[in-house]
Amino acid sequence: MSLVKLNIKGISYSQTQNGAYALILNEVDGDRKLPIVIGAFEAQSIAIALEKEIKPPRPLTHDLFKNFADRFDVVVKQVIIHKLVDGVFYSSIICERDKIEEIIDARTSDAIALALRFDAPIFTYKTILDKAGIFLKLTSKEEDEENEKESIVVDELFTDEDQELDTVESATDNTLKTLSLQELYNMLDGAVADEDYEKAARLRDEISNREQDNK
Repeated sequence: MSLVKLNIKGISYSQTQNGAYALILNEVDGDRKLPIVIGAFEAQSIAIALEKEIKPPRPLTHDLFKNFADRFDVVVKQVIIHKLVDGVFYSSIICERDKIEEIIDARTSDAIALALRFDAPIFTYKTILDKAGIFLKLTSKEEDEENEKESIVVDELFTDEDQELDTVESATDNTLKTLSLQELYNMLDGAVADEDYEKAARLRDEISNREQDNK
């Protein structure tokens, strides 16, 4: 079976189910995207690894694993999403120590969080991408509306047990838009110090959007 290389497009959170996130992977040489439902902690860990400017005061679990592996000369060579059963993705971490290769089973969210920290490539099999990959249709405002479209599509992955919008999150997002850039940076520093990485990720997103608009 042929392998397809993936990169990380981003993380989307459910607008109808609190604490539910989806990791969006994109095939490197194509347009299909692979959305994977992950937990809040894993989403925070991946977001922090993507945002190089956020430095936790203490190592997260995946950072601890990286430090432990470095100490004992264990290297993560690659991650392979190798199986999809009833909507659940299964992954393997390919490690190497003293030129001996080992394959370790892992949850996909953990495997990808580690891949980021080791700068290891992420792959899946073509059969899995054929089965679960999606094309996100964009309007004429392609780049401007892409994130919104992804949120709509990703939200369909979650169960419909809770169909009410999370008013707390919506209010928080609206409040952030009224703050100055310096106030956002101050809040970001406070969130990292308090180890509230979900809030830090939201603040970082708002700061990135502001800085992008100012370019």
